Amino acid sequence: MIISALAFTLLNVGVKYLGKFNVYQIVFFRALGSLFFTYPFLLKNKISIVGNKVKLLIARSIVGLIAMTLFFSALKLLPTGTAVSIRYIAPIFAALFALLILKEKIKPIQWLFFIAAFCGVLMLKGFDTDINSLGFIFALISALFTGLVFILIRKIGTHDHPMVIVNYFMTTSFIISGVLSIKFWIHPEGLEWVCLLSLGVFGYFGQIYMTKALQNSETRLVAPLKYIEVVFTMLAGVIWFTEDYTSITILGMLLIITSLVLNVLIVKKK
Repeated sequence: MIISALAFTLLNVGVKYLGKFNVYQIVFFRALGSLFFTYPFLLKNKISIVGNKVKLLIARSIVGLIAMTLFFSALKLLPTGTAVSIRYIAPIFAALFALLILKEKIKPIQWLFFIAAFCGVLMLKGFDTDINSLGFIFALISALFTGLVFILIRKIGTHDHPMVIVNYFMTTSFIISGVLSIKFWIHPEGLEWVCLLSLGVFGYFGQIYMTKALQNSETRLVAPLKYIEVVFTMLAGVIWFTEDYTSITILGMLLIITSLVLNVLIVKKK
């Protein structure tokens, strides 16, 4: 999980570094890098690329594309640690969608954690005058759509291989963002090619190692470690982009992370 968090951190830093490129072009290369892994895997293991739950796979891909595009847009406008912190409230939206769509129950104590996490988000925006309002909105809506992604994946269940789900997502992102980026295309130079193509590699390995962690240990033990990404990303932002964080901002981040970690521990407690 720590390797996964580091990989996602490098992805976030890469997106921030490539600020001169339009977000659609960044999404395009993010998808392209991952497709170098997904298609060979499916073909080698003779897994159907089409899948079984086609409508749900397409819906998950489109919703995921919207979430990713908005998050990358937020990274361009916000300090990296702040953007990642806001995105991580996605489980709250997922729980609310599960309540409304899947009719799942939410424990009373979870509502307390959700309220505390939202208070942390409000602290990030309400007390930090440097926070870009548009970036804040992008990050918040991205978290909402990411929460919906969780529900769609739950609906797909075990009917399709995880790599099929990822491949649909990356293929859809590759095609749509590729078309949308034509108008804004900037020709990469030198190391920019390496950085753009590495986005998909970091994203792929981040996802793979997170999956391995969840498969090989109890969720309640390893899931909280994914929030280390916030710390890694914040440190990277300070070192590489000289970002500043106020004490209130850091307190807001800690409130978000603590609330969501406690939620994981409560939900997974047997």
